[in-house]
Amino acid sequence: MGTPSDANKKMKEPLLVTAPTSKGGFKALPFIFASEVFQLVASVGLLPNMILYLKTQYGLENAKAANLIFIWSAANQFTPVVGAFLADSYVGRYLMIGFGSIFSFLGMVLLWSTAMFTQARPRCDKFSSTCESPTTPQLLLLYSSLALISIGGGGLKSSSLAFGADQLTNRNNAADSRTLESYFSWYYVFVQGSALIAFTCIVYVQDKLGWKMGFGVPAILMFISGLVFFLASPLYVKSKTGKSLLTGFARVLSASFRNRHIDLSSQAGNEVKFFRKGSVLHVPSEKLRFLNKACVINDTQQDLASDDNASNPWSLCTVDQVEDLKALIRVIPVWSTGIIVTVTYSLDSFVVLQAGTMDRHITPNFEIPAGSFGVFTAITLIIAVALYDRIALPLASKIKGKPVRLSLKQRMGIGLLWSCGAMVSVATVEHIRREIAIREGLSEKPQAMVHMSALWILLYCISIGLASAFCGIGQAEFFYTELPKTMSTVAANLQSLGASAGSVAAGFITSTVDGVTKTRGESWISSNINKGHYDYYYWLLTALSVLNFFYFLACSKAYGPCQGNEARTLVRAHAFEKEDHETIDDC
Repeated sequence: MGTPSDANKKMKEPLLVTAPTSKGGFKALPFIFASEVFQLVASVGLLPNMILYLKTQYGLENAKAANLIFIWSAANQFTPVVGAFLADSYVGRYLMIGFGSIFSFLGMVLLWSTAMFTQARPRCDKFSSTCESPTTPQLLLLYSSLALISIGGGGLKSSSLAFGADQLTNRNNAADSRTLESYFSWYYVFVQGSALIAFTCIVYVQDKLGWKMGFGVPAILMFISGLVFFLASPLYVKSKTGKSLLTGFARVLSASFRNRHIDLSSQAGNEVKFFRKGSVLHVPSEKLRFLNKACVINDTQQDLASDDNASNPWSLCTVDQVEDLKALIRVIPVWSTGIIVTVTYSLDSFVVLQAGTMDRHITPNFEIPAGSFGVFTAITLIIAVALYDRIALPLASKIKGKPVRLSLKQRMGIGLLWSCGAMVSVATVEHIRREIAIREGLSEKPQAMVHMSALWILLYCISIGLASAFCGIGQAEFFYTELPKTMSTVAANLQSLGASAGSVAAGFITSTVDGVTKTRGESWISSNINKGHYDYYYWLLTALSVLNFFYFLACSKAYGPCQGNEARTLVRAHAFEKEDHETIDDC
């Protein structure tokens, strides 16, 4: 406990573990990145053609197959959030990644078995493209494989990004903000590079060599991923777990409610606050002021034990605990703006169906697989990150004589605008494609080729790539720098929670649109893509994306200045001190 001091003006100091000189650092990153690449190639390679596997091998309709994929995607994005809390509070990031590797491998082996054994899936007629209804054991095997992959992915995705950042801590228990910015950017490059391999190699194997090889290769890659990660175990910095974050949040809420009768002074810091020994935070911030009652000492003898700890942690919390919860609450509105963005990303399954009816030839002898168009999204993101990080920023900084870069909020806003552009492009292309199909008399032939180049879909793929480069990376850095370092794993996985919510939202929107439009005739997302109105569905998502952008502007203004500004500004000031350059606010 204590009284106000200048220390309360400082924001949260990084609490990263100290890396001994013999461990961590850049020598550990190649193994983490290599393991991540193998894992991502394996897992991402399963998604593009999954809707085709469910249609051709299980006889599911477009809407049902898409909804199953949306649910699976939601699970894939939600389990990392659970894994993040477990990693930060109980297990640790190293063990969480290890468990994730094992579960993912088992899930992929089970999925492989559904392709290997004919008894594991319903009998289908190759000529009529019809299948018997799958039995309960067959569906149970399919769902179990997808569930294990989701659980394993939760362990891997929850900790990989933060575990890599742990390796960059120095002797002073901190990481240079410029190093972290480059790390986040290039981490996404590796992610998209892995997607690039998956969209080309794995999809090609599935299209040309069948599902047995198409699911077998990812299972082998997943095994290699785990092996590479464990082989480098002696090199890693392994952070220790702290107390349960959920318990800490619950205690703050409980203490705030129990102390609701306390009247806070209009003068900040007049009350005696309870703070952790050695903490730089002695007084809570004025935002979300009602939570400050949780750390006010009302009666020293009653509230404090003999060892100066809280006699009842459910009635009295530290300033750090209060500020941790405040930080999480404050980022939620900005976080929620990523939900609709995920809905626009989740159109991949429909784009595969759309591309499957268009001319995909680059040359007379080479045709792009329908599931490989995502490769252009990955290429766009890689190029955008490289140009921004290695050319645009250094050049602009040299010209202006001071460090220059887009603020985190600007980057997120630009990404949201690109997501709006992506929806406009895909809706326009689908409208033209459908009109050509009707004009050519293909309304009753949903699998027939329309005389229109599938390369027009690149407008959507490129826009989504730019949206990810700006909004995706911007959000990742925003969460990591704005939340306390004790919550770094949670911060790194808030995007996953948003993506999970986005997948659920996509499934809800799809089911609602399908159900409502069916009552008036042909569904907008009919299994017959030429009879449906996928363009109307895309225009609906366009309207939601535009509304989401204005919602982001409101949330951004309400959030105010970023808490990470001070640390980043000090680092840049030090870097340019010798040349008398100015620093800028980058939030």
